[in-house]
Amino acid sequence: MEIPHRQLSAEALRGVIEEFVTREGTDYGAVSVCLPEKVRQVREQLDRGDALLVYDPETSTCNIIPAAGPRRSSASPAASR
Repeated sequence: MEIPHRQLSAEALRGVIEEFVTREGTDYGAVSVCLPEKVRQVREQLDRGDALLVYDPETSTCNIIPAAGPRRSSASPAASR
């Protein structure tokens, strides 16, 4: 189930993003990227519609996944599913 990231408080969203970018197996390649920069990058992807925040009620977990298809603007009806 998709969760509109703008409905979360800034603190809650930052916590979800920080948990996501610090998970084991998150790979940024040979370049070292600091936590604030990783958080900024993911937040921008969410804002652009390139990534989605999803919740799995079976496992009670949140995840951030790539958005399928072309970029969606926050003004488009599809962005507010």
